[in-house]
Amino acid sequence: MFHSPRLLRVMTLGFVGLGAALVLSACGSQLSLANYNRLQVGQSFEEVKQIVGEPASCDEALGVRSCLWGDAERNIRINFALGKVLLLSAQNLK
Repeated sequence: MFHSPRLLRVMTLGFVGLGAALVLSACGSQLSLANYNRLQVGQSFEEVKQIVGEPASCDEALGVRSCLWGDAERNIRINFALGKVLLLSAQNLK
């Protein structure tokens, strides 16, 4: 069966978009006020991941790991020191 390069490109982009949507929806399901309320100072990074999943991003400076779950408008931000929650905040959770 013959497929044009354009059709293959459109199909590939569709599958990539669908995959991204599924990943984002899975992350969003754990990004809730109920789950945020389960987080506590002193929990390990692994304990946090069990509650809210993998972070969207993490940066590290001067021994403090800062991680973000969600995006700029709806998120959980947590700072870890020595692998434990030090500070946490949330924005626009439901």
